[in-house]
Amino acid sequence: MFEQIQAPSADPILSLISEFKNDARTDKIDLGIGVYRNDKGITPIMAAVAQAEQTLLKTESTKAYQGLVGDENFNLAIQSLLLGGTSAMARASTLQTPGASGALRNLADLLAFARPNATVWISNPSYINHRPIMLRAGLAVQEYAYLNPVTKAVDETAMLAQVAQLGPDDVLLLHGCCHNPSGADLSLAAWQRIAELAQQRGFLPFVDIAYQGLGDGLEADAQGLRLLANAVPELMISTSCSKNFGLYRERTGAAILVGEDASHAHNGRAKMCELARGSYSMPPSHGAAIVSTILADDQLNGLWRAELDTMNLRINGLRSALVEGFRIATQGEDYDYFGHHKGMFSLTGLSDAKIARLKADYGIYIVSGGRVNIAGLQLNEVDALVAAVVAVNR
Repeated sequence: MFEQIQAPSADPILSLISEFKNDARTDKIDLGIGVYRNDKGITPIMAAVAQAEQTLLKTESTKAYQGLVGDENFNLAIQSLLLGGTSAMARASTLQTPGASGALRNLADLLAFARPNATVWISNPSYINHRPIMLRAGLAVQEYAYLNPVTKAVDETAMLAQVAQLGPDDVLLLHGCCHNPSGADLSLAAWQRIAELAQQRGFLPFVDIAYQGLGDGLEADAQGLRLLANAVPELMISTSCSKNFGLYRERTGAAILVGEDASHAHNGRAKMCELARGSYSMPPSHGAAIVSTILADDQLNGLWRAELDTMNLRINGLRSALVEGFRIATQGEDYDYFGHHKGMFSLTGLSDAKIARLKADYGIYIVSGGRVNIAGLQLNEVDALVAAVVAVNR
């Protein structure tokens, strides 16, 4: 049997890890894989996380299964973090999942069960895992206009014109904040218009929010989602604790359903539990226990929020440094989009040939398509990156 299996194409992001490790140059720069790094180049364990783990070591008394829904304290805490203060909070139900990718797949499987003829509309460009997850769940996938390649901003006019044509068999997949890979986010006016169109046209909004707190802050980054949640009868949400809690390897995420009433959402969650039982069964406990411990403790919650703000300030400081560096190097404003974008990433539009030159000639690693992980950059590397990009663009 196995001899019939052809070797798959290498993952464009993960394959860079081994290439970078095997590069002997000491001045190489890794801007590929999407992890946050501090000013020492380390993806740190947050102090709030370390303290929560110490609490768990002292208080945890069992490693027994916790059930298909996962940690209910975590579920309620994450639901509140995203939907607190909205009318949707009382008609929502949350399922702990193995990361946001697990949430995406679980929600996709629910869609395939409840609305098998649905077409899921994803942005152009979108997170690399959106399309394959939806396709493998048996759903049709189409793209809507999103990024203007010249301005590097959202083409809201083109996007909303397409959204206005969607109907009851369509699902609109949106990035809640800090769009991956582009860094270009929707305005609140666009979120409002999407909410109006969802009410008029009957399509189902689906929000993937993996970077809350790394754009304009925890509350500001949830504004669009909350506006939508208050306005529409039904909503799907996938969320991740990988970035804002630094729990990448713990695979901690959640799938949230908002229904017309609470019973609809609870029934949907029960079906997701059934679907999960046939795949990963139950989610891992450790990451969720850390998050629920932090969010339930005033001191740890305050510490976590302060650390997250520091991460946010660092990323935005790097963005400002890039804008200044490119203005000095080019005597122009063509790279000001780095300052307008939000979160960990920006999409440069560099061709694959120029990306190959950056790697070969300058030891700068970015993924195919031109996404740059700003959160992986060091301040002392800004000048080298600016010079290299200007050189390959000449």
